[in-house]
Amino acid sequence: MNLNHKEIKTLGGLKAAGYQTKSIKDELRDNLREKIKKGEETFKGVWGYEDSVIPELERAILSRHNINLLGLRGQAKTRLARLMVHLLDEWIPVVDGSEINDDPLKPMSRFAVELIKEKGDDTPIFWLYREERFYEKLATPDVTVADLIGDVDPIKAANLKLSYADDRVIHFGMIPRANRCIFVINELPDLQARIQVSLFNILEEGDIQIRGFKLRLPLDIQFVFTANPEDYTNRGSIVTPLKDRIGSQILTHYPDDIAIARKITEQESKLDKRQTDAVYVPDIAKDLLEQISFEARNSEYVDAKSGVSARTSITAFENLLSTAERRVLLTGAETTMVRLSDFVGVVPAITGKIELVYEGEQEGADAVAAILIDDAVKSLFPEYFPKIEKLQKKDAETPYDELVHWFFQGEGFELLDDFTDAEYKRALDRIPQLNSLIKQYQPDFPKADIYFLKELLLWGLVAYKKLSKNRFSEGYQFKDLYGSFISGL
Repeated sequence: MNLNHKEIKTLGGLKAAGYQTKSIKDELRDNLREKIKKGEETFKGVWGYEDSVIPELERAILSRHNINLLGLRGQAKTRLARLMVHLLDEWIPVVDGSEINDDPLKPMSRFAVELIKEKGDDTPIFWLYREERFYEKLATPDVTVADLIGDVDPIKAANLKLSYADDRVIHFGMIPRANRCIFVINELPDLQARIQVSLFNILEEGDIQIRGFKLRLPLDIQFVFTANPEDYTNRGSIVTPLKDRIGSQILTHYPDDIAIARKITEQESKLDKRQTDAVYVPDIAKDLLEQISFEARNSEYVDAKSGVSARTSITAFENLLSTAERRVLLTGAETTMVRLSDFVGVVPAITGKIELVYEGEQEGADAVAAILIDDAVKSLFPEYFPKIEKLQKKDAETPYDELVHWFFQGEGFELLDDFTDAEYKRALDRIPQLNSLIKQYQPDFPKADIYFLKELLLWGLVAYKKLSKNRFSEGYQFKDLYGSFISGL
């Protein structure tokens, strides 16, 4: 109902305007119905869930359910809950001075009931904007019933000279204060079982009990819980009777393909305009960056139960641009382009985001990050060049023989981190076989991205054990796999 919230200041004005009370679940349901009818997007900026999570979420809202979003880290669970705010009415009236957002036509608290009894139609109201109707609490083992529901306040009792038997001495917790709002409890299994039990009545009846007070407060709240499946085994679990009272449990997931993952990374990365102006990022570099997360989710070194958050790619992308930007500042150039050797800069973003299993711990986090980058190169390589088979006949010819032979005859090849763009291009142009392979297999490849592709060709041959690559303090060195050993002999 669109009432002029600026003009209506009293309960009488609200009645005259024909305002009708509506529960928050009906609000969400009615506004969602309108959006679906008009073909409007309901959860903007959430990618990859169009045919899976979002339809389930819409069904749960239409069913007026409390919702549990179950999924691994970095799967936009909290973001989905926050976006539900846009399905609320823009403004709702509240009794002025109420701690629990009392509806003027349906007051609950003693304060609101007595105020309306005293002032009648002159009872002052204020209007609450939808963005202020979102409450969030991270569940930690130290959360108490008093934090969530409330407790007796001895200071209030002393100041008002009231006995502890009077309900005016109650200090309301977060949940009653979130009346007529969306209330999100993140990582629900981390709540102690006895605290979870205290939510039973609120979910079922809307009732709260504080220190034995028979307080009939039919709270009107849309609950959204988030949980990580890992938590069911590691730290705690959702107690069964509470699970039974949550209407819909919706499973979230990671992006299914690189295109969606790229959309998420580009949307969420916090970049400085000077960075984006100075650094050109080839499309193939963006694909490679996303591929690292896909490799990590399937890696034997990474704990699959813990997941690999979408934040891994986001922070890695920020690091990648910063690596190239730092080179611009060091060399005094105006602009540069991202190189494959710049991916050494994304290692800290990867190591901070992945949980390793025992084998991964043995390898070391930095080594695992380097393996994941090499695996990503290996996965992307066959999209651009002929696949290198693991088992080949001894004298079988491959398209890469001439390139490998160039390394066999030479001293090796170095790409330094602080090469200017001109030096970087000159170094790669020294290897004529790179040009001929690209001309043969990628003749229409974007000109601006050619040098990244040349590097991918070298890294790919390393990944497939045709060349060797060493990292030293100033850059990378590429060599023939056995040539240095033979010349040593």
